Amino acid sequence: MTSVRCRFCVSPLRHTFLDLGMSPLANSYLRPENLHRMEPFYPLHVFVCERCLLVQLDTFEAPEHIFTDYAYFSSYSKSWVEHARRYSEAMIRRFNLGPEHLVVEVGSNDGYLLQHFLAAGITVLGVDPAANVAQVAVKKGIPTEVLFFSESNARILNAKGKQADLLVGNNVLAQVPNLNDFVRGLHVLLKPHGVLTMEFPHLFHLMEKNQYDTIYHEHFSYFSFATVERVFSAHQLRIFDVDRILTHGGSLRIYAQRAAEGEHPISSRIADLRKVEHEAGLDDLRPYLAFSPRVERSKQDLLAFLIEAKYQGKLIAGYGAPAKGNTLLNYCGIRRDFLEYTVDRNPHKQGLFLPGTHIPVYPPEHIRETKPDLVLILPWNLQEEIVEQMSAVHEWGGRFVVPMPEVRVLP
Repeated sequence: MTSVRCRFCVSPLRHTFLDLGMSPLANSYLRPENLHRMEPFYPLHVFVCERCLLVQLDTFEAPEHIFTDYAYFSSYSKSWVEHARRYSEAMIRRFNLGPEHLVVEVGSNDGYLLQHFLAAGITVLGVDPAANVAQVAVKKGIPTEVLFFSESNARILNAKGKQADLLVGNNVLAQVPNLNDFVRGLHVLLKPHGVLTMEFPHLFHLMEKNQYDTIYHEHFSYFSFATVERVFSAHQLRIFDVDRILTHGGSLRIYAQRAAEGEHPISSRIADLRKVEHEAGLDDLRPYLAFSPRVERSKQDLLAFLIEAKYQGKLIAGYGAPAKGNTLLNYCGIRRDFLEYTVDRNPHKQGLFLPGTHIPVYPPEHIRETKPDLVLILPWNLQEEIVEQMSAVHEWGGRFVVPMPEVRVLP
């Protein structure tokens, strides 16, 4: 274990936060012709650094393998696109953004967010390593650089005259193996008086609500506010405000500026959040080391529920084929003996099979055709949107089941 070192402070990693065993890459969906080939599994062993308390995975696969041809398209979630729309309107108002400004998003995906700034007449630029996803954004009129963001690539963008008045990163910070290089790049790409916002799942909620399924290989790091503040400060970026938001089971949106040139005052919300984390014990190693038994109990409860349902002869299907669902299914050993199939609105996943478990993915209409008794919602953070979309399940007496933070059958 001591050969693994913290990706931020380089201290030896001696303490296990959670060990989920061996698991395939969560977004490595299988084509039918590949079902009988050897499938690589990697340790899903999470450490916590005793010095800076960054929770993290070791790097087992090059980012180029994970992100170059990507299966996740943000725009297939209506609620996420609406979240992006509300964000864009709020930022335009708060920072008086207009046509003379440049908004850059790192990890811009299919243009789900930048399209709203573009519609408001503001110049935009996307940066994303996945060429297949970036093509969709370009078709929307969003210029997109296909590259892995780094300090060197930020300098290349600067040389092209690109420097951001608003620099955005939503759910990208966790996906960076070289954390220090990435944050240095943010400093380079941000204008001296520009603003940086980043959203990421809050470690506080992961621990409080047993959200262990949000752990998978492309999420290299898991942040408390105190730790992310240390990381940004080490690279001359000062966080001046923070929002606690509901996305992904509970996230943070941080607002940062260059430490030397930034003009925004420090919000009282920062002290309030520090107090919340302190009272939760997140500045002490002990709560991190006590997390594993709670996850084991959650697994046991879910399996007990599914076993009882199968004993009763119930047909169980899944809704969604998210990466988090693949962590849950592989860790719990849930395969087709429990879950007949799953469905997903994303046509890029339909006709494929989930990694590890080989559960088939169908279009959502398949649920109406087969009329399952129970529908297990794998992207539980979107449960309200899914229940509304699939309200027909109630017509034949079907019920929705949510696995997090504990197993619940929805009314």
